[in-house]
Amino acid sequence: MRPKDGRANPIPSMPRSLDVSAPAPVPARLPLDFLVGQSAEGHWLAVETHGLCGGIFRTRRDALTYAAAETGRRPDAVRLASAPLALVP
Repeated sequence: MRPKDGRANPIPSMPRSLDVSAPAPVPARLPLDFLVGQSAEGHWLAVETHGLCGGIFRTRRDALTYAAAETGRRPDAVRLASAPLALVP
């Protein structure tokens, strides 16, 4: 039996099964850990221990603030260096 508008099937058919693949797993991100200290020239540095990021800062406080913000303020994530630091490209 056809509807009054003459179409054989007024509702478009939907696929019976969908190929839904699982999303690609997101690689685990290493937690960021920083060393904060001075360079041989006396600049304050915050250096991520895995080489992912870092910076040069005017004051120790600025370096610590940056490192704390980057690590989500994890208490064990920022350490003070006992020897001069250097940024390595």
